[in-house]
Amino acid sequence: MSEKVCSHHKSKRGKVLRRCCAGLLIFNFILLLLILIIWSILQPKKPRFILQDATIFVLNVSAANVISTTLQITIYSRNPNSKIGVYYDKLDAFATYRNQQITYHTAIPPVYQGHKDVNIWSPFIYANDVPVAPFNGISLAQDQTNGAIKLTVKLDGRVKWKIGSFISSRYHLHVSCPAYIPLGNSKSNGIIVASGVKYQLSQSCTVSV
Repeated sequence: MSEKVCSHHKSKRGKVLRRCCAGLLIFNFILLLLILIIWSILQPKKPRFILQDATIFVLNVSAANVISTTLQITIYSRNPNSKIGVYYDKLDAFATYRNQQITYHTAIPPVYQGHKDVNIWSPFIYANDVPVAPFNGISLAQDQTNGAIKLTVKLDGRVKWKIGSFISSRYHLHVSCPAYIPLGNSKSNGIIVASGVKYQLSQSCTVSV
């Protein structure tokens, strides 16, 4: 008698387990379908960035592997989405040379970017007497001989998406903008601005979120 009761209970637990698994599969399918529908309706796109120009105040190579930099850059940012807003909670600008950071982080004030909105930021990025890694020293010396240096202006921060009244959690934002800039203001294709020289760059940036 006890064996029959045990087998009955096992069979009942098996049915409950199968029903739970089926319910979980159906729930996951509905959730995935809902996400796909929302995605197709909203068609989310990453923000677009352009490095418009750079004004050089200081760009000196004082030794084979030591660089000082003071630049004012102009960054154009556009939200291409018609139904999604972007909160820039935290955003820092800095420059790198061959993947080595050569300026301090400069904070850009938090801002909300509405549908199809455009923002333009003009932060200063700077640092004095930054030693470049030995494996980059030869390249830096060669750039000095050629009269121009290839920097990369980067933005690193966190963004949140706004859809109607819903605001998402934070996501990392990484922006990378190439900039080929003359050394020592030696070129004549810039515009004199106060004590610096402004160079029009209009470089598109890569964006990852």
